[in-house]
Amino acid sequence: MPTNPAVSIIVPVYNAEKTLRRCVDSILKQEYPDFELLLVDDGSRDGSGGICDGYARQDPRVRVIHKANAGVSAARNDALDQARGTFLQFVDSDDWLAPEATKLLVRCAQETGCDMVIADFYRVSGDRVSHKGEIDETGVLSREEFAAYMMENPADYYYGVLWNKLFRREIVERHHLRMDVNVHWCEDFLFNLEYILHAKTFCALRTPIYYYVKTKGSLVSQSFTLPNVIRMKLRVFEYYNDFYKHVFDEQDYEKNRLKVYRFLVDGAGDESLLPSLKKLGDERPPLCRSAVAGQGPLSDAYRSRKLLEHYLEPAALKHDRTAEEAWLLLCLQSVDGTGTRKELADLAGVSRVTLALTLQKLAARGLVRVEEDTAETDPGGNRRLRVTLLPTVQPLLDDAAQALEDYDRTRFAGFTPQEREQYAALAEKAQGNMRRILQ
Repeated sequence: MPTNPAVSIIVPVYNAEKTLRRCVDSILKQEYPDFELLLVDDGSRDGSGGICDGYARQDPRVRVIHKANAGVSAARNDALDQARGTFLQFVDSDDWLAPEATKLLVRCAQETGCDMVIADFYRVSGDRVSHKGEIDETGVLSREEFAAYMMENPADYYYGVLWNKLFRREIVERHHLRMDVNVHWCEDFLFNLEYILHAKTFCALRTPIYYYVKTKGSLVSQSFTLPNVIRMKLRVFEYYNDFYKHVFDEQDYEKNRLKVYRFLVDGAGDESLLPSLKKLGDERPPLCRSAVAGQGPLSDAYRSRKLLEHYLEPAALKHDRTAEEAWLLLCLQSVDGTGTRKELADLAGVSRVTLALTLQKLAARGLVRVEEDTAETDPGGNRRLRVTLLPTVQPLLDDAAQALEDYDRTRFAGFTPQEREQYAALAEKAQGNMRRILQ
């Protein structure tokens, strides 16, 4: 168990034995291993407490807090009192994380120096999943810029919840921020608003890293009377209204007051069916498990390609592109964007029709320029293409290059420097053998 982990991951647990293992397994399998996991058993009456203790026996990064039932806010507060990480990350026990979630959140915070990272997520409804995000802008946002984005969709889960964000614990502790245990509607949002008031810079990660399962009931269904619900919502709105009075000067506040008041109208939250629904499992490149476990050159090639796709997918999603498009761009970069359609399609491992359609999409997005060289053909009479990678594609290529580094880091995990050198020498010898035959 690291004494000063980079991240404290907090999971409140109450009667969650049906989903808890999926949640915890997704955390313990994170590609970023430097974390502590705080499981807060909030007086569960099923087997959840025992499941938590079992994980603590198996993994020293897991700590369990058993307490009398007092609600999710009190559970999170108890975990905050014991957290030791530089960053704070929250997960609900019926949801789960993508394997790269913590790595991407921490990397974004470290590279930008921002105080909060907010990420896209997957909304899971039955066996369907949909990508949800709000901020398209890349780079660091000021408090005023972030608040202006939030004003456009004030009751959206993207802004209101804790679990798609990374917080700096130093800010939380310096200002003694905790959950309000007397509020049972938008309590996450109140914590976020308080944190935003003390944070200076924000960054949006456009890669979906969290799987949110919509199973929670309404306030009325949780035994709250309608008058109490109304009073609670008015109290939250009053805090929200005061938040914008602090963030904006008087003139800007008056200019945007009607947008601020939309929060009362939009208070239902993220209840609508999201667009672009896919079958759960199809949001990521599919795997043939027998090939992953297989032996021989074909299985080796398959594993290598799928591992590369695994890292390219988040990099591509960050820029609203697919892993296949990112791969094609890397292929084009490797040959300076020149070749016949047949050659480029063969290099990327796609059909010529797929190549043509993908290039059309990339050109329409202003990422590449495609020109046909009418003066130069190959021996078969095929005209050569010249695909110019435009400056707008550079951020995607930079993230794809980082994905390649992650790919190599995973392949060589556990290698000593001497083993890396020896492997590189043997690999170059094998590559030379292949060049000798193919050239």
